[in-house]
Amino acid sequence: MAAHDNHFDIIIAGGGMIGTSLALALAPLRLRVAVVEPIERAAAEQPSFDDRSTALSRSSQRMFEAMGLWEEIVAAATPITRIHVSDRGRFGFSHIDAAEQGVEALGYVVINRVLGTVLQNALGDVGSIDMFCPAQIQAASLSPDAAKVTLDDGTELSADLLVAADGTNSVVREMIGIEVGQEGYGQRAIIGNLLPEKPLDGLAYERFTEQGPFALLPVADSRAAFVWNVREDDADSVLALSDDDCLEALQQVFGYRQGRFSRIGKRSSYPLVLSKAFRLTAQRAVLVGNSAHGLHPAAAQGFNLGLRDVAALCDCIVEAPSDAGDAELLKRYAAWRKSDQQKLVGFTDGLVKLFGRVGPPTRILRDIGMLGFDLVPGVRSVFAKHTMGLAGRLPRLSRGVPLA
Repeated sequence: MAAHDNHFDIIIAGGGMIGTSLALALAPLRLRVAVVEPIERAAAEQPSFDDRSTALSRSSQRMFEAMGLWEEIVAAATPITRIHVSDRGRFGFSHIDAAEQGVEALGYVVINRVLGTVLQNALGDVGSIDMFCPAQIQAASLSPDAAKVTLDDGTELSADLLVAADGTNSVVREMIGIEVGQEGYGQRAIIGNLLPEKPLDGLAYERFTEQGPFALLPVADSRAAFVWNVREDDADSVLALSDDDCLEALQQVFGYRQGRFSRIGKRSSYPLVLSKAFRLTAQRAVLVGNSAHGLHPAAAQGFNLGLRDVAALCDCIVEAPSDAGDAELLKRYAAWRKSDQQKLVGFTDGLVKLFGRVGPPTRILRDIGMLGFDLVPGVRSVFAKHTMGLAGRLPRLSRGVPLA
């Protein structure tokens, strides 16, 4: 690559679901974008495109519609039309219904591998995007004029803006000197899929237990994806269970509302950590997605929050397309995203800690809260808006408005 070709408008560190979504969202602006991703697209260890399921909110649906990708995504997605929230062993429960909210679905469940394939295929159709893959950023430096990175093969790239989209353990975030606070929940999420005797038919469950939340989501072929949060010390023994023993354990946690469980698939796990970057920007650099925030999966909002980061950044860049790393642009982005991120981080963290506590006073409070959720006018609608990602000030793409 010639020296004059090494400068880009934007360098995106990370080619996972958030990084590729940002690159594709920027395509209508005709900016020159480089995406640097260390793991080959088809590699089995690519964490962003594995067999985990992602619940896409209404605002994420609108965003992909505006980007022209939704038709292909929804063909492999399963709609969530109802959400049932309960506290194991207690009488209180709550529900949200799409029909009551005037929408065809509250969200959609899609397998990460499928979503990743759609995004990666779309990248190949955009001439303004250069992929460096597999490639690792070995060094990054920031100056008033440009952000510069050095790849593991010695290639040097520069850009008006460097975007860290390389996940919870972001290497680029560390390189540019942004610190992060992390708090472990002492839990691991066991994930997999199974076949319930009674199909979910668009119904998603969130059940809180003393060990942690348990979620059951509808996916294709009448199967259900589960996210089972267990104590860190119990995770290895749970993963070592036989299929039959694991099904029985899941049945004990969830109950028999959907009949008996069978045909469980491969299980895997990952640690649950709350992480928050102390700031979202640096000189000619910005954080998006899990590099900025890592949420507990209880509310299934982590990826959706990251997509709103992407949409907000695109909005800010639209206002200053000649310099994507302009200091005022980044200041506006940070102020905009801080509120949304703090509210959602506080909500999910508070939810997990409230339902993780034991003792009569806390349980009574939870029972009252769940009953009030269903009985107090307007409360369910407000909660539904947050679940669908439609609360607060929304960027163009999150409202379904194309950038160009």
